[in-house]
Amino acid sequence: MDTGEESLLRSRCNAIPKRPLFPDLKATMGDEGSQVEQSQSSENYTETNGKIEVERVISKKLQLKRRAEFLKSDLMRQFDSHVNDFMDSLIEESASLEPAPVSKVFSPPLSDKERNKLGHFRPPHGQGKQFVNRRSLLDELFEVNHIRTIYHMFIALLILFILSTLVVDFLDEGRLVLDFDLLVYAFGQFPLVVCTWICMFLSVLVVPYTLFYFWSQTQTGSYSYPRVCSGLFGCVYMLFQALGLGFLPTYVVVINNLPPASRFIIILEQVRLIMKAHSFVRENVPKVFVCTKAKKDPNPLVPQVSHYLYFLFAPTLIYRDQYPRNPVIRWGYVATKFLQVLGCLFYAYYVFVRLCIPQFRSIGLQFFDLRAMVLCVFNSILPGVLVLFLGFFAFLHCWLNAFAEMLCFADRMFYKDWWNSTSFANYYRTWNVVVHDWLYYYVYRDFLLMSQKRFRAAAMLIVFTVSAVVHEYILAVCFGFFYPVLFCLFMCFGMMFNFILHDQRKGPIWNIIMWTSLFLGQGVIICLYSQEWYAHRYCPLKEPTFLELLKPRSWSCERGTRAD
Repeated sequence: MDTGEESLLRSRCNAIPKRPLFPDLKATMGDEGSQVEQSQSSENYTETNGKIEVERVISKKLQLKRRAEFLKSDLMRQFDSHVNDFMDSLIEESASLEPAPVSKVFSPPLSDKERNKLGHFRPPHGQGKQFVNRRSLLDELFEVNHIRTIYHMFIALLILFILSTLVVDFLDEGRLVLDFDLLVYAFGQFPLVVCTWICMFLSVLVVPYTLFYFWSQTQTGSYSYPRVCSGLFGCVYMLFQALGLGFLPTYVVVINNLPPASRFIIILEQVRLIMKAHSFVRENVPKVFVCTKAKKDPNPLVPQVSHYLYFLFAPTLIYRDQYPRNPVIRWGYVATKFLQVLGCLFYAYYVFVRLCIPQFRSIGLQFFDLRAMVLCVFNSILPGVLVLFLGFFAFLHCWLNAFAEMLCFADRMFYKDWWNSTSFANYYRTWNVVVHDWLYYYVYRDFLLMSQKRFRAAAMLIVFTVSAVVHEYILAVCFGFFYPVLFCLFMCFGMMFNFILHDQRKGPIWNIIMWTSLFLGQGVIICLYSQEWYAHRYCPLKEPTFLELLKPRSWSCERGTRAD
């Protein structure tokens, strides 16, 4: 476009000396003019023509500038209009999520009178967790090439672990060793694990639902003492939770001396089923009370068995009669997630084989030496962080997304962007959203409901205590010894950091502090629990007393007292 204008200007300038710009003026001039006057007039014509051309160029540039400004303002108006429309639609959607759920996606809404009465039995802030259709955060981030490259870096690190293990085994044994003895040991007695899980699942499927169904029949008004019936059914339910789900699985684990991974499967499923049974009862009992006070039949409010069965498999701990569902199942996505879980399992195997076992197998077990302890903690940071990442990715992302896809479960917010946290308070909320929701709605908010919102600090302390006790119970049963490292980290440093590194702390420096504390905590956990594990192997007690079982073995086990 610019070259066309330049060529036009050149052609006009070249044509100026050959033909006058105003021939009618020449016709009126007389013959008396001298040759000098003619040359001066031609120069004046040339100068005048140059000024006109410059003015034309300037005017054209001004027109183009005004046109560009007009287009710019028009574009900004259109962009602002689109942004306003988007924000208005977003506000409308968020407002539509706050009232009673839609019947096609959530449970059928109650009448206004029933809803007002039911509000007395609900937590004080809203109607509970709302499930919506949303993807997991990592699924969205992996669509970005830069984030996917980090995933590729971890795969490359796994390949290096495999190659280093193969090379070391070949140099030591003279052959390739592919027996995976650690995995075979960790998942030993697997048929017993499957049988135990089936018994636990069937008991949770039958007992809580049956108790709730018959209890709801006693609240119809045909029974003379509904409160006595409520107390009786409540005691039977608590007895089932304590003995049927609490004691018997633990007894099976301990009496059969199951290896660690097999113990983790049973104990984690035990805790999951206890939490699900409590959620089912907690969400449905208030509805029956509302219908009883309104003198209505509570039978329509009793959930169907299919709803309860779906909830037992669904990747959530909050019961609803219905959840948002996806229309199709992507079996390729399911297969990919299960393969990633398997890859994380082998990844953890090589982390322990290459980074943990060589360090702790030959350690002197003189643990109160400050230098040895510091070196142990810092050498355990790398495997601790890798185990943290692998556990998060394998369970919270791959495993839960695989089951959500098979069940068409549409709400995939199992975690949030915990890696961006600038406070431990935000980290606790975003690391494991599934468990956090259960603790928030059934421990924190129920305690506030009973205390009439007067003891928020006590409610937070109870949440931390419950979480710390359950975590320590899982580790104690699965490892076979009591060493409350995680409990102390939860109750001491966790509570302290929760108030020091609170939500008002913003900026990159606080995120760095959070990551540094997290890395050190993982190093302490891997170091101390690994030392205690090998201390129990090297220094067993034939007939330990109760106090000796509570005392950490690594405090007294030294190289000279090891058993052969």
